Amino acid sequence: MADLFISYSQPDAEHAFELVTRLETEGFACWIAPRDIAPAADWAEAIIDAISAARMMILVFSPSSNQSAQVRREVERAVHKQLQILPFRIEDVLPSKSLEYFLSAQHWMDAFPPPREPHYARLCAYLRAHLAAAAAPKAAGDVSGTYTAIAATTRLFQAADLRRMELLLAGYIGPLAKHLVKRAALQAASLDDLVARLAAEIEAESDRRHFAALCRSGADGAMHKIE
Repeated sequence: MADLFISYSQPDAEHAFELVTRLETEGFACWIAPRDIAPAADWAEAIIDAISAARMMILVFSPSSNQSAQVRREVERAVHKQLQILPFRIEDVLPSKSLEYFLSAQHWMDAFPPPREPHYARLCAYLRAHLAAAAAPKAAGDVSGTYTAIAATTRLFQAADLRRMELLLAGYIGPLAKHLVKRAALQAASLDDLVARLAAEIEAESDRRHFAALCRSGADGAMHKIE
């Protein structure tokens, strides 16, 4: 079973295979077409089977993949299988309307500006922590493995604090809070930045202020930065 399914559009093949080489050097098992499709195999069936077997999809995201019908089908299948998708943007572009529905709740990583090596290193660090956390058995009451991975990658927040912020935010906006906290935690530069990003998702100003105050203090302790 491959750890990672690599989705890309044909014009980005050079970038995609460069990424696979870097990931496999770090010990990640990757599946990428057409390399991993047997000569006599049905192309569509092989892709569906590979998506079903993978632990995560890495989407090499660019203007070309943004318009690719094949990429859209792969993303749709991954969402159907509840497979996490990580867009790895090689250019500064946002999802088209056809992909936005599937990717709007996902966080992403950037592979620009050059050189790409620091971006590859950051991606590998995230994947190593995330896949290890996802594979570890979780006892009742454990914090989400995703938050553990984010905390290990960013070294800015504790997993328990992120979970607490999710529960607080859910009181104002509902289940979408989980996705927003994950995305904001990967983008925020500090605790104040994270709180501001999440508070902005709340409609009423009084509720935003109340949420921010709860995030910074509470009966079960204040938020902590990991040095």
